[in-house]
Amino acid sequence: MTTKWEYVTVPLISHATKQILDNWGDEGYELVTVVTGPDGNGLVAYLKRPKAEG
Repeated sequence: MTTKWEYVTVPLISHATKQILDNWGDEGYELVTVVTGPDGNGLVAYLKRPKAEG
């Protein structure tokens, strides 16, 4: 059986990056990558976790 994933994108605030990632990690999300935001400023984190069965 193939794992199905759900994703979330999260803007990162430089002074609270660890707290933001820790909060999403507590929700079961795993960091996939961090990229520059679409406006060229700031960073955006892409996270994933397995979809709930059902």
